[in-house]
Amino acid sequence: MNIKITGSGSSIPELIQANSAFLNHDFFDAEGVHIDHATEEIIEKFKAITGIQQRRYIRDNQTVVDIALEAAQKAILDANIDSESLDYIIFAHNVGDITKNSNQVDTLPSLASKVKSRLKIKNPSCVAYDILFGCPGWVEGVIQASAFIKAGIAQKCLVIGADTLSRVLDDSDRDSMIYADGAGATIIEAREEIGGILSHKTATFTAEGEAEFIFYGEANTNSDGTKYIKMFGRKVYEFALNQVPLALKECIEASGCSIEDVKKIFIHQANLKMDDAIIKRLYRLYKKTMPETVLPMNIQEFGNSSVATVPTLYDLVKKQQYGGHSLQQGDLIVFASVGAGMNINAITYRV
Repeated sequence: MNIKITGSGSSIPELIQANSAFLNHDFFDAEGVHIDHATEEIIEKFKAITGIQQRRYIRDNQTVVDIALEAAQKAILDANIDSESLDYIIFAHNVGDITKNSNQVDTLPSLASKVKSRLKIKNPSCVAYDILFGCPGWVEGVIQASAFIKAGIAQKCLVIGADTLSRVLDDSDRDSMIYADGAGATIIEAREEIGGILSHKTATFTAEGEAEFIFYGEANTNSDGTKYIKMFGRKVYEFALNQVPLALKECIEASGCSIEDVKKIFIHQANLKMDDAIIKRLYRLYKKTMPETVLPMNIQEFGNSSVATVPTLYDLVKKQQYGGHSLQQGDLIVFASVGAGMNINAITYRV
């Protein structure tokens, strides 16, 4: 028995927010001091570092459950299964189900239960729950689904990664330009054919204050107490470069495969410059040079949609040969992510 992704789907929000949309913003640092650089200069520097030229936001009348449902329906159709046959629905997110202009994070009932209801699944044995694991949430959901299948308590699982970070942005914070909305979903099943999940690795770092690198905090300007997504960007960058390559190497070695076997690495789309540096460091651990074709990226046009980035990119490459990338049967790929917690995880997977 092998554990495979048998279907995938994604929802790309319709609204395109170009970098130029931030030209009328006044940016302040964490101490509330106005940043005295021209906004054009701030935006150009941001683009040079992150690679982001635009991002996607949901419509005002939508919430994260709407786009998660769309991605889930596509994955179920792609896998050609009856939704009533699902044993688990695992929904990874970080900011809940927030309506436009609301300061209230809505996580009751769970977003997974909301999706189950809107899929009209009647089977009470289909268990629906959420996980909060930072940006690595979807990867961790796949690992959990795999464990349920290995334990013999599940055969089919729906794993969703979706977030609407546009609903928790501090407009006075430069980091607000990073974040975006999106949803990706996959069906995980036990199958007889070769391939599937070969190994996985997860780690949580908190001993050196890492848990506070990404957090909810008040606005950089005068605040009414509302909290927004915040991060210490330099600390996140340095942490990721030091720790993620080591975790990836451990996961690849546990698969019994070599770095030369890896065809694609689907890493969380956090920052183009950072992701490129992480994978180059991984190859240097093997005394190898990173192949030009190993790293698909979509952050340039979709931004950082948190838990949605990895399943969304996988779905696009699998179905559309996105950015000139494609997958063939037998290819060895790696899913990897790093984010709030601070959490790191990875999966080696044979297509």
